[in-house]
Amino acid sequence: MQDVTSSHLYQEIHAQPEVLATVLEQERGAAAELAAQIRRRGVDYVLIAARGTSDNAGRYANYLFGAVNRLPVALATPSLYTIYGRPPRLGNALVLGISQSGKSPDIVAVLEDAKRQGALTAAITNFSDSDLAAQADLVLDLHAGVERSIAATKTYTSELLVIAMIGAALAEDGEARAALARVPDAVARVLEVGPHVAQVAERYRYMQSCVVIGRGYNYATAFELALKLKELTYTLAEPYSSADFMHGPLALIENGFPVITVAPSGVMLPEMQEFIRVLRRREAEPLVISDDAATLAAGRVQLPLAATLPEWLSPVTAIVPGQLFAMYLAAARDFDPDHPRGLRKVTETR
Repeated sequence: MQDVTSSHLYQEIHAQPEVLATVLEQERGAAAELAAQIRRRGVDYVLIAARGTSDNAGRYANYLFGAVNRLPVALATPSLYTIYGRPPRLGNALVLGISQSGKSPDIVAVLEDAKRQGALTAAITNFSDSDLAAQADLVLDLHAGVERSIAATKTYTSELLVIAMIGAALAEDGEARAALARVPDAVARVLEVGPHVAQVAERYRYMQSCVVIGRGYNYATAFELALKLKELTYTLAEPYSSADFMHGPLALIENGFPVITVAPSGVMLPEMQEFIRVLRRREAEPLVISDDAATLAAGRVQLPLAATLPEWLSPVTAIVPGQLFAMYLAAARDFDPDHPRGLRKVTETR
């Protein structure tokens, strides 16, 4: 396995605790101001425009704003704006653009039209002077610094944290704010699993396909981990909720088939435990990401979370073993972890 410690990807994965601490310190006021405007306008729902990794952060927002704030969330269809020229009527919405670069024309177009319609607009981006930010009433900065590796890591967890901060501010929940303060240290503790993950990755050097399973808040984690495996290791990795997987894709399972299962503590844990039992009965090979000892023991391979957060915050930590696994698997295959083939850092679509 090649040494990845000098790669940008390694450095950026391990920078996440510091980035998250900065976000908590610097963006508290912006989150509170956005929450105040949502209340002031009586916003009925949230429309999120994003692509790629940021789209997966949007999936997290779907659960977070729904469960914590009782706000319906929809993911925008940018081609309605840029290709079909038929943008939907928005009504009393918050239109939230999420983009690391803030440059993709289709995401900018969604906010531009929302502003024309008089909707409240906000941007979550790493570049507060970007085209996306220019269309937003409020901008929340990711404070991730330059992300040199093509695969997004620190910007993703920063996006998750900003979304969580908005939700906590809107709920006016002191206990939630206290939980947010624990996130940077929790991520730092989870990063300590790195040497173990490096050993695990060697086992899967020749893996050609797998599925990644999450549900609830960690449905987003399944999508993001699958994306990292695709772009860094060129593995055919498909994400599913455990419920959807039982409706047909279960037929994929055969002896030794790898199934990465994201199962942190929370109300979804009993269901995920039963799902792992189903996998074992079918002789699959579950790789389990969890902070629960019994759940880890039920898996064929363990990717432990060394810190426990409330379930609504668990996606911030749950993705970290996945980031490490994808990085070390790329290294085991002698792939460049910073420059996956055929990809650029900024992808501009319409």
